[in-house]
Amino acid sequence: MAPAQTPRIKSTDQDHEQEGNPADSCNKSDSSINTAPTLLMKRLLPILLLFGLLLAQRTQAAPAPVAGEYVLLVGGPSLMQWEKYKGPQAHDHWWANFVRAARVRTEQIRAAAGPDAKITWLVYKQGYIDRAQQDKQDLIALIGTIRDKYNLNLVYFHNGDDVINYLNSGQPRDTFKIADFEYFGHSNAKCFMFDYSSNIESACKSWLHENDAKKINGRVFARNAFIKSYGCHTGESMSQKWRAATGTQMWGVVGKTQYMTNELPMIVGKDAKWVSR
Repeated sequence: MAPAQTPRIKSTDQDHEQEGNPADSCNKSDSSINTAPTLLMKRLLPILLLFGLLLAQRTQAAPAPVAGEYVLLVGGPSLMQWEKYKGPQAHDHWWANFVRAARVRTEQIRAAAGPDAKITWLVYKQGYIDRAQQDKQDLIALIGTIRDKYNLNLVYFHNGDDVINYLNSGQPRDTFKIADFEYFGHSNAKCFMFDYSSNIESACKSWLHENDAKKINGRVFARNAFIKSYGCHTGESMSQKWRAATGTQMWGVVGKTQYMTNELPMIVGKDAKWVSR
C-alpha cells in the first residue's frame, strides 16, 4: 500500500505570472506584416482582460468550508528526571515536541480549509503542568497563545475515557462528524501513552489502549475521515484493532517516528513504514 499522505487541499491563493499584452506579438518593425491581426487583437483585448479579471477573482476566492471537525490529540512530554539516564536515547529535550507538531498540522489545515474550519485540540494537561515545573515556564499559558492565534477549540483531558467521551459526544455527532483525527505523542504498538516517562520511568498511567477503541462509536466519523497516529509503532497492532472496532482506517508507523521542529514527524529506520490496516 502506498505511504500515507496527509491530505491537503490545494490552496486557491496562488501567485500568477502576468501575461504580456497579446497585441505585443504584432508590434514588429517589419513593415510588410499585415496590420489586420493587430486590429483584431485590439478589439479582443477588453474581452481578454475581463476574462482574466474574472479568473483571478475565482482563483483568489476563499476555500469552501469543510464540513466536520478536525480533532488533534496531543500527549504530554516526558521528564528529564527519568530520561536523563538514557543518554542519546533520552526523549523530549524540548517540552513542545508534540505541541509544535500539532501546530504545524494546524497551520496546514487553516491554509487548506479556511478560518472557519472547526479545529479542536485535545491536550493532556497534567503532562504540561508537570513539565512546567522542570522548565520553569507557564506552559499552559503558552499553549493558550496557540489557541488564540489559530482560533482553536482547546479541551484539556486527563485520561483515555475523556478522549473517548469527547469523540462520541463532544459535539452533536448526528450532524457534526469528525472529518480528521490525528495523534501527536508517545505510543507503543498497543496504546497511546499520554504521560510516558512523566510519572513512571519508561511507562505511563494515562493511556488510550487499542482494546478501548471498541468504546468509540464509529458513526461519529465522517465518510472517508482521515485518521493518523504520529506515535511510534501504532501500525504494528493498534491500527488493526482500531479499524476492527470503528470501521475506519488509522495510518500508523511500523517502527519509530522522529519529531521535528518545523515539519510533521518523520519515520526513522530503514525498515520503518506507514501502514493502514
